[in-house]
Amino acid sequence: MPDKFAVIGLGHFGYAVARNLARKGAEVLAIDRDIERVEMVKDDVAYAVALDATDARALAAQNVTDMDAVLVAIGENIEGLLLTTVQLLELGVKRIIARAMSDQQRLILDKLGVKEVLSPEDEVGKLVAEMLLNPNMKAFLPLPDNYSISEIGAPRRVINKTIEQVRFTEGYDLDLIAIKRRYEEFVGGKRSFIEHLLTRSDLNTAIEASDVLIVLGKVENVERFVELNR
Repeated sequence: MPDKFAVIGLGHFGYAVARNLARKGAEVLAIDRDIERVEMVKDDVAYAVALDATDARALAAQNVTDMDAVLVAIGENIEGLLLTTVQLLELGVKRIIARAMSDQQRLILDKLGVKEVLSPEDEVGKLVAEMLLNPNMKAFLPLPDNYSISEIGAPRRVINKTIEQVRFTEGYDLDLIAIKRRYEEFVGGKRSFIEHLLTRSDLNTAIEASDVLIVLGKVENVERFVELNR
């Protein structure tokens, strides 16, 4: 059986999450009080319903307690966000993920007992800042204790060097998780460049100019690695 999710609030964020879940094979229930937003997503998901999510009876009628998780993606309507979350808690939904637009909202959701709170604007802001400061940075996932998993376009000074020569661990206190590498392949009779992950590279593997290095380490060590090898 496919995973079952409900997404409440179909602004840009909720709409994108609902569509991507459905594309990956999940059964998605999309909910918003605005009928126009519901109409926009109805052909992309299993079910799309226009209702007031602060109404416990209306929510219960949609069997939200049967969902593997419910995402509350309500944006500017703070009262709607909090009341909807309270109703889901009262109904006993097993996994609730809520979007917070501010530290105050995050604090209130935490006090309500919501264990998973998202702040997508903050995460995107961190990523964009890192990409602006470090043009080699392709992706950035912040982790606790100032660690991150980062995708870095191979800096100039490490190109053509082997993994052993670069000395990721000894020289920079970084763990090389994988290398994302482009290969020329023929697909449907047409030449294409397809990315593959090298997850078990040996120490003699040489880094190519188009490689993307996926590393785990403290943020300052990632930045030092990029800075010293520009």
